[in-house]
Amino acid sequence: MDQLALYRKYRPATFAEVVGQNQVVTVLEGALKQGQIVHAYLFAGPRGTGKTSVARIFARELGTTQNDLYEIDAASNRGIDEIRELREAVRTLPFESKYKVYIVDEAHMLTREAFNALLKTLEEPPDHVIFILATTEIHKLPETIISRCQTLVFRQPPPEALMEVLKRVVKAEGWKVEEEAVALLALLADGSFRDALGVLQLVMSATRGKVIGLSTVEQVTGAPRHRLVELFLAAAAAGNLEQLLGSVRQAAAANHDLKIWLKLIMRQLRLALLLKFAPVLGRELTAGLPAAELEFLTGLTRAPAAAKLVTLLRELLLVYDELGRATLPELPLELALIKLFDQESIR
Repeated sequence: MDQLALYRKYRPATFAEVVGQNQVVTVLEGALKQGQIVHAYLFAGPRGTGKTSVARIFARELGTTQNDLYEIDAASNRGIDEIRELREAVRTLPFESKYKVYIVDEAHMLTREAFNALLKTLEEPPDHVIFILATTEIHKLPETIISRCQTLVFRQPPPEALMEVLKRVVKAEGWKVEEEAVALLALLADGSFRDALGVLQLVMSATRGKVIGLSTVEQVTGAPRHRLVELFLAAAAAGNLEQLLGSVRQAAAANHDLKIWLKLIMRQLRLALLLKFAPVLGRELTAGLPAAELEFLTGLTRAPAAAKLVTLLRELLLVYDELGRATLPELPLELALIKLFDQESIR
């Protein structure tokens, strides 16, 4: 496998290759087509969603060459002196392009003095300069800066979009991947294309042969075993509180990340409920699953405590954010399960 990092090797080079940001791409393509280019853009959204990649594509579509494209990491160039130098530099004309484009990554890291200096440039920018500010924390930017930019919001891609990219890269590298394995990789990426390809590269480097299976992903990443997810779901569908609490204990004792385990459980529970209440959508989302797993998911909604599964999923969503803050990580989950499944606690 090429030693170049996968997220760099397969970074989108055109708008057509950008996945999961249709609204942003539509706006930028429309601006290019109509010639309505503004002097400052603000790309805001979670990490790894393609902000800097789209900024580079936009610069190329504007006809800006590498000699007139400047990328600044605000995390390490955050002071007023750096911004003063930038203010001086923007006055000079481009070398060979119509526009000089400045991409300022992690823009929220600039100091207050640096923001004030930048504001003066944004208020009266030279005609040949375009700024693209990228940030994961737009709330940290002064309103005066935001008001002078056209803000485009990058959304966290759904698992299906991450899976699409992962499959495309796996195929391009001449590998194969099981559907369950690619679904887990997408979940572990937590909505980041960059993280998805980073985890994929880690798994590929530890895999013999060129086939990635679920067990390999679990082993390399330390993700909870699929069996432990099914144990929890089977106990929930049967209404067996003791087995539910036992599975929580097993996950904690095995030192699994309980948030990842809970995400895996919620994903499977969602699929089971969709198979019951939205069969067409459910079949579409589970099309690549093995027959045994599909049968297991379908069976969950026919079990004795199936009526509680919708409520369980809602409770798990609430518990998810509490897991990282509790003194005992498993305690919020245990309390939620007791509340839902112990009849004595209801009286």
